[in-house]
Amino acid sequence: MALYPPKDWLKERIAPEERVWLVLATLFAIVFLSAFMGLWHLTGRQTTHGEAYRVDPAAYREKVTTFAEQYRVGELNGIPIVAPPPGDVYLMAQAFSWYPVLKLKKGETYRLHVASVDFPHGFSLYPHEWSLQLYPGYEWVYTFTPTKAGEYALVCNDYCGLGHHTMVGRILVEE
Repeated sequence: MALYPPKDWLKERIAPEERVWLVLATLFAIVFLSAFMGLWHLTGRQTTHGEAYRVDPAAYREKVTTFAEQYRVGELNGIPIVAPPPGDVYLMAQAFSWYPVLKLKKGETYRLHVASVDFPHGFSLYPHEWSLQLYPGYEWVYTFTPTKAGEYALVCNDYCGLGHHTMVGRILVEE
């Protein structure tokens, strides 16, 4: 018994019944894939709907630094913890770190501004299952209402260099 089909198997005629099943299976795959991908895009929790703007990375870094100094309430591993009021909050991705640590209130609505200032980075926010790509020169703005108290994890999910594995941040949510 041979492990592989004969070399000329493609030259054989396909039975009409097999053609019907091949066409039906292909159409089924195309229709359902298109329908489910569309539905998942519109209703899936991973899909974030926000705004994007072009920004100068140096200007964005300055804006985030000023924001961090204004609302600073502590420090965690050398990174400032900031507790801003509801409204605009800023987060910066830079080589192997997220800056600053945000301390937010459960049930309050924030406009989360996030951008990279050096390399392309990935942005994943758990438990919200957000995932997006950050490129230098672009700022993303998302409306965010924390629904439970605790620690939300920020992870870079796009390889950004040798220290990529250390690029983990936090958003602290309190009652």
